[in-house]
Amino acid sequence: MKQIQILFLIFFGVNNTGFSQTAEDSVKAVINQLFNGMRNVDAESLKNVFAGSAILQTIRRNADGTFYVQNEAVNKFIESISKSKKDSLDERISFETIKTDGPLASAWTPYKFYYAGIFSHCGVNSFQLVRISGNWKIQYLIDIRRQGNCAN
Repeated sequence: MKQIQILFLIFFGVNNTGFSQTAEDSVKAVINQLFNGMRNVDAESLKNVFAGSAILQTIRRNADGTFYVQNEAVNKFIESISKSKKDSLDERISFETIKTDGPLASAWTPYKFYYAGIFSHCGVNSFQLVRISGNWKIQYLIDIRRQGNCAN
């Protein structure tokens, strides 16, 4: 019996990374929760991913080609999502880079956005997350949106 316990500890030890979630995995889970909440038009899920003082911004282009930054309040963002039909908002991301240091995380996620199954635009999201009371929360999200040209 003792041999079985030793083998069990060797193969399924407490520190086996197969059973624990890394900080990077936890960051990905929160970001994925954001986009799942958008797809499912789930306001409560969206509220849960943001820190209380979160900042949302988008880099846009003027008609003359110059760029500017547009701010959006989190509650207005959630309200606009809530008015959509389920599964109409489909932002498909890839995780290019995730960095963590204690309670701070940064994620760079290129994306393609589809509305009602039709390609709309593409770009990159830049997330800053903080670990508050043991949970990752999005503190800052800025994105850039491009029409047509999806090459970075």
